[in-house]
Amino acid sequence: MAEITKKTKSTAPKATTAAKPRKSASKKTADPVAANTVSENHHATKQGRSFSQDEVARLAHSYWQQRGHKHGHHMEDWFRAEQELRSKA
Repeated sequence: MAEITKKTKSTAPKATTAAKPRKSASKKTADPVAANTVSENHHATKQGRSFSQDEVARLAHSYWQQRGHKHGHHMEDWFRAEQELRSKA
């Protein structure tokens, strides 16, 4: 009969690779909406008039109330409020 040899694990240490350098952590703003605006408190329009985030928030909140306080459409409300304020400018 043929002999079956059992393979044994090598006891030699495996070669290790150096750890990849990590990117340094970038500072993130607490409010992601504020990071995307022209200035922290105002949105610029083509005509030069600006409106604050508070104005947009108030109008978006009124849309939410009109919808019967249903959640899940906050971004649509925000963009609709911005668009309406721009059209009034």
